[in-house]
Amino acid sequence: MDQDTFPEDLADALVGVQRLIRRRVRAELPDARLRGAEVELLRLVAARPGIRISDAAKELYLAGNSVSTLVNQLAKDGWLVRETDPDDRRAALLRPTPAAEARLGDWRRRRAELVRNKVSRLDEADKDALRAALPALRRLADTLREEDA
Repeated sequence: MDQDTFPEDLADALVGVQRLIRRRVRAELPDARLRGAEVELLRLVAARPGIRISDAAKELYLAGNSVSTLVNQLAKDGWLVRETDPDDRRAALLRPTPAAEARLGDWRRRRAELVRNKVSRLDEADKDALRAALPALRRLADTLREEDA
């Protein structure tokens, strides 16, 4: 692998894997499809119930009004609950509905099963290489997160 093209090759591979996983899992979901930004927001709210819209916008690197639009749609569709922040009545706290938690759980199970099935088809050397790469990929994600903070 050429050192000059390694960063681009890595980014392309990561995006390609993520896109294929997302497409395969979405195709199997029984409910109406959610857009990528909607899923990202739901996942964030499920991980951090009670998060403010402004904090969600920062975390997702989106404009506050974009997140507000997503929140309004997800609340209308029954995926999010928007509560007034008792410490600042101008702010809203976000919580996932039980339906959202169930959908995210189903999505995670389907994603894990898909990846488990595909990884099982690889030879041991490839499985070992993927396991060995996980810590470096997590550090790369942390570095990308730190630079944007």
